[in-house]
Amino acid sequence: MGAGGAGGAGGMDAAIRVTVWNENVHDRRKDEVRAIYPNGIHEAIAAGIRTRLGDRAIVRTATLEQPAHGLTPETLADTDVLTWWGHTAHAEVSDDIVQAVHQRVLAGMGLLVLHSAHYSKIFRALMGTTCSLRWRVSDDREVVFTVAPSHPIAAGVPAAFVIPRQEMYGEFFDIPRPDDLVFISSYSGGEVLRSGLCYTRGRGRVFYLSPGHETYPVYHQPEIQLIIANAVRWAAGRDDATGGAAGGEPYKAIKSPTGWFENAAREG
Repeated sequence: MGAGGAGGAGGMDAAIRVTVWNENVHDRRKDEVRAIYPNGIHEAIAAGIRTRLGDRAIVRTATLEQPAHGLTPETLADTDVLTWWGHTAHAEVSDDIVQAVHQRVLAGMGLLVLHSAHYSKIFRALMGTTCSLRWRVSDDREVVFTVAPSHPIAAGVPAAFVIPRQEMYGEFFDIPRPDDLVFISSYSGGEVLRSGLCYTRGRGRVFYLSPGHETYPVYHQPEIQLIIANAVRWAAGRDDATGGAAGGEPYKAIKSPTGWFENAAREG
């Protein structure tokens, strides 16, 4: 990969340079969001990456209101992996900045697209589709199922875990067929979604993760923090982590009672 992939400019042993981008609009305007994320969604995501990766990552944050949205040419050149959270201000993102990010992804920078950023300019540009889906905010329970347990992004992630309250995102999700489907989700109303998706664009790796509505504490949940940290490593080309254990038993049919994933979460 280019400068942003396969270990970045410093090689496989260098710290991954991560920029966590957030439009930071709800965070400043809505009391219910500030109550959950007092320092902004970006700081919660950054804190999870720092906790999980330690000195294996150097993490900075950037937001919409900063000059160049915090994504100056110098910042982008110094970024191995960019994470992107946006919702209400997609149209306010400069087309010039989107083009600059697009070119960096094609050149090898990794990109993590989070929750409602499925409708961001940069994700739609990379996918070439509308990226539209069904949605509903009604305190749905989301169950996230790991469907590619040997993928590096799934390393250490349970076979299934519950997000107690979350916005529903459902099919049809108008995206290209992914290179890898790592997670799928089901919701209280019966909908399903391809919720963890991998793509390659040019030399860059792109991962989309759907959980993360701003009025729920999703980015404080350990499983989500682990997925994001794993995805940072994958998007940077650090593929030494794997989900499956070498020499283990092959997968086989498992008889599962109703609610097995909730019982597993309580016991864990």
